[in-house]
Amino acid sequence: MAAVATPLCTWLVAACLSAACDSDEHKQKHCCAGGSGAGGDAIFGQGRERRRLGARRRGAARSGMAMAVALQAERSVIEKKKPDIKQRRVVVTGMGVVTPLGHDPDVFYNNLLDGVSGISEIERFDCSNFPTRIAGEIKSFSTDGWVAPKLAKRMDKFMLYLITAGKKALENGGLTEELRSELDKTRCGVLIGSAMGGMKVFNDAIEALRVSYKKMNPFCVPFATTNMGSAILAMDLGWMGPNYSISTACATSNFCILNAANHIRRGEADVMLCGGSDAPLIPIGLGGFVACRALSQRNSDPTKASRPWDMDRDGFVMGEGAGVLVLEELEHAKERGAKIYAEFLGGSFTCDAYHMTEPHPEGRGITLCIEKALADAGVAREEINYVNAHATSTQSGDLKEYEAIVRCFGQNPQLRVNSTKSMTGHLIGAAGGIEAVASIQAIRTGWVHPNLNLENPEDIVDVGVLVGPQKERCEVNVALSNSFGFGGHNSSILFAPFK
Repeated sequence: MAAVATPLCTWLVAACLSAACDSDEHKQKHCCAGGSGAGGDAIFGQGRERRRLGARRRGAARSGMAMAVALQAERSVIEKKKPDIKQRRVVVTGMGVVTPLGHDPDVFYNNLLDGVSGISEIERFDCSNFPTRIAGEIKSFSTDGWVAPKLAKRMDKFMLYLITAGKKALENGGLTEELRSELDKTRCGVLIGSAMGGMKVFNDAIEALRVSYKKMNPFCVPFATTNMGSAILAMDLGWMGPNYSISTACATSNFCILNAANHIRRGEADVMLCGGSDAPLIPIGLGGFVACRALSQRNSDPTKASRPWDMDRDGFVMGEGAGVLVLEELEHAKERGAKIYAEFLGGSFTCDAYHMTEPHPEGRGITLCIEKALADAGVAREEINYVNAHATSTQSGDLKEYEAIVRCFGQNPQLRVNSTKSMTGHLIGAAGGIEAVASIQAIRTGWVHPNLNLENPEDIVDVGVLVGPQKERCEVNVALSNSFGFGGHNSSILFAPFK
């Protein structure tokens, strides 16, 4: 029997290897015939080739039965492989804002174009003992028709801003309640983040605890967490797709927008509400940033306080609000007859890995982020002719970003750069959301808003690159919107006219 066993085993192994080779030839032909997805198929093909080589090396130690099972599993993977993400285009079909300059995308942008400042003295609480007493404070805001009264009484303002801006984005996008009832809700998601979360709810809970835990708001924990805004909005809408929040300080909105777009690109969702919301204008929020020595103290002239790239800047001005986009898969949007405002092309994230609050002195993380965003979007640097900069009006941040922008795009004589924060202040985690809206509105209108208070530009700044004190005509080819946050978080996203 021993003499027979060896040739028999040898024959079985040879037969299995022969079958594997034949199968490999068939699969190779199948992959090479991929058409428009050839790039993705080539990558999958290389991965399968490496797996096949590994399988052959281990083949002599396996039985013929194991070989057959492995081949069947591999064939199943080929048949179920995901489509190339580039095949699914993402468009913007709705916008919603809650800002110091208005709660409608057109009102908000028209105020920007007119150079209106939303920065004023803080009225919500007594801040007479603070060295900073100004902010981009929202003076008038109502949740009527947007948030249930019982919830509105208990929720933190960051959640109220988020839900209101989210529902306004749906309305702006023509996604009425009747139309939403026809959507596949398992393929609709919400990804709206917050840098600070429910600060007032949490602070009130601490004050109540000084008396007794019985005095605490029973919802203080869920209403303080950053994820709950997205969760409550999804519950209200019945949307069962991707639902979470991202918190990366002042880069939060861009992180949420890019991740939401990727869910659509990967085929995991058809519609996503995304952006950011923050309501940090309470004593502990103001005091915290004062302690960081990050804020402007130009209390005597609030509208002049936020002045990106100006030599007389002395820190940023806090703001509050929310900015939300409706992102949608192109064919899904076309099928329902949606109005398409712009196309989302791509974006990227990087980390400075340098300092908690200061940018890298050579701007490496910012430059890398912009370059990776261009690669993700498949856009050449010559195509960028508008940048909505993060520029917060801080000493080092403004210049490091400017240097990175010029390093990447300085050869384009058509380049225009501005900072929305010169009029809104810095909305922390919501900043990228409203600046995405500003970028899309620039694409729609053909106008870019001015840089307010740029009266004495830094020596290294080329005023020919920066937008002046008045709005300017700009037929946007591709718009880049930057957001950076404490912790060294960098983010860049790109939009273009839909063609």
